[in-house]
Amino acid sequence: MRAILVANPKGGAGKTTLATNLAGYFANLGRQTTLCDLDRQQSALRWMAFRDPALPPVTGYYAGNQISLALPREADWVVVDAPAGLQGYKLSDYLRAVDKVLVPLVPSVFDMAATEDFLNAMRNEIPGRRGKVGIVAMRVDPRTRAAGMLEEFLKHFDIPIVAYLRNTQNYVNVAAAGATIFDPPRARHRRDAEQWVPLIEWLEK
Repeated sequence: MRAILVANPKGGAGKTTLATNLAGYFANLGRQTTLCDLDRQQSALRWMAFRDPALPPVTGYYAGNQISLALPREADWVVVDAPAGLQGYKLSDYLRAVDKVLVPLVPSVFDMAATEDFLNAMRNEIPGRRGKVGIVAMRVDPRTRAAGMLEEFLKHFDIPIVAYLRNTQNYVNVAAAGATIFDPPRARHRRDAEQWVPLIEWLEK
């Protein structure tokens, strides 16, 4: 079993979008995949309730604050959707329980400021963090000024940007049906899926 924590202390950063599509990717490979929802709003589980049984299966459950006791060892991949405001000893527990951490981050002044303390905490918690923590730049083109601003901000933390995901309604549209960009028909979302290639390669290292 390999576990991925998707976390950012700020709401609206794209945690559930990232977590559900990751789960969909692994499920479409035929891997036994579980979503562990830690958010009291249970957005990931609400997404699962809309998922067509004909699609590759994703199991899931609400774990509350018991991540270290609840991760299913029988799964190939566990994707953990963390709540907003994650910090302190809970963050430490979660970091110890997982193999990789993905931090979705929108390149805006407000989002970067809200995430700064969180990234500093991880810098202190995880030695050799470059291999364990990765940033996913959400709703941004890597050629834009906003992307450059994000890259400059992250120089202080030595945490790599492992993917840039463009601003598109495709993620919203598939989520409404409990689906992901990796579910059939795949040709419709080929451009979006291509942006995930470096992210997946980083996760599988």
